[in-house]
Amino acid sequence: MDMASSSGQYDAALEIVKRLRTEGYDAYLAGGCVRDLLLGREPSDYDVATSATPDIVLDLFPRTFAVGAHFGVVLVAQGERETYFTTEVATFRSDGAYSDGRHPDAVRYTTSAEEDVKRRDFTINGLLLNPLQSVGNTRAAVLDFVGGVSDLDAGLVRAIGRAQERFEEDHLRMLRGVRFAARFQFDLADETKRAMRVLAGKIAAVSRERVRDELTKMLTEGHARRAFELLDETGLLAEVLPEIARMKGVEQPPQFHPEGDVWVHTLGLLSQLESGCPATLAWGALLHDVGKPPTFRRAPDRIRFDGHVEIGVAIGGEILRRFRFSNDDTRQILALVENHMRFMDTPRMKTSTLKRFFRLDKFDEHLALHKMDCLAGSGHLDNWEFVRERLQNMPEEAVRPRPLITGRELIAAGYKPGAAFKQMLRAVEDAQLEGIIATEEEALRLVKDRWQIRD
Repeated sequence: MDMASSSGQYDAALEIVKRLRTEGYDAYLAGGCVRDLLLGREPSDYDVATSATPDIVLDLFPRTFAVGAHFGVVLVAQGERETYFTTEVATFRSDGAYSDGRHPDAVRYTTSAEEDVKRRDFTINGLLLNPLQSVGNTRAAVLDFVGGVSDLDAGLVRAIGRAQERFEEDHLRMLRGVRFAARFQFDLADETKRAMRVLAGKIAAVSRERVRDELTKMLTEGHARRAFELLDETGLLAEVLPEIARMKGVEQPPQFHPEGDVWVHTLGLLSQLESGCPATLAWGALLHDVGKPPTFRRAPDRIRFDGHVEIGVAIGGEILRRFRFSNDDTRQILALVENHMRFMDTPRMKTSTLKRFFRLDKFDEHLALHKMDCLAGSGHLDNWEFVRERLQNMPEEAVRPRPLITGRELIAAGYKPGAAFKQMLRAVEDAQLEGIIATEEEALRLVKDRWQIRD
């Protein structure tokens, strides 16, 4: 979010708090935005918590959406079309039992801000802020019933109340806790971490889409390595991605991988993923060697992983289907897995083969993955530098030239449509990419030299 947008979001939330307080209701900024303000980070959005019930909120503001009124949540829209902001306004509440491991069976509204905070997930997310008092001293305006400020200072992610109860209520909170700890480079509080280990198996009850989204955030927030180390330490990794957990202890040939086993190597790639990187690149980095554990063998000359790319594509496909990735994302991630070893052959590729390699969708992601792969292993970037140099010095029209002929010209030359057309056009394109031919006449001559016209 840019600063202008962030300022607009804050101003919108501030106006809501003012109006609610003018009408006699308690109202605070709540949750992640308060945490981020105290950490000196720019919040991505601002939420308001209030003693006003949803029907009152709906009446007080002209443009509202009762998106979660059953749980006391109303969206309030403000501003004009060019500067349109929505703020989530939630009524103080206490929750009943969570029999489905996600939603409370019943919600009871309350006028107690403390009661509302104590049903939330983590202390650092349980802070309230009166923005009307926060000018010049944010901390002085914070309402903290759960020790969230001291946990922010100590760098701890701690569940509110009894950790096991919080995770029994909503199992996804375990993954969220790992993500917050990684994002802020915090530690998990001891009781919170122990509860995750005890309840890790419960994560299987969470929808695969919700798990996928949490994992994707972990991979793309700039601290993927720390996130996956914590997933492993809490036992959650073996539950959500057993194929990745199996990388641990799988040796690699030290002459090519002095860094260690497949798990250590994969962590080396994750440590290079920058905040905001494409999700497909991040998942490609995670899965690129997923075929190594089942193909490991100790040959007389060295450790080998014969067919690990093909097996990796198959395993990766199963994982992506399990997490219900879109078809487009699945194709790109599997293409990254399938092609990550081809870079070692690039110096010996024919020009036509190299150009076709460059035509892979989002080739910049393939190039980025190869660089990370090298830096997490031998450190040698010879092939990456070769490909980058060739790519930079090769104009787009040379990589994707206009076809010299099509099936129409072949028919006009006397050939009957059939399976051979594909071979003919491929041969013409190869010669064109190699720079051997450059005109329609030369293309037709090549075809006639290799394929006789039959009656």
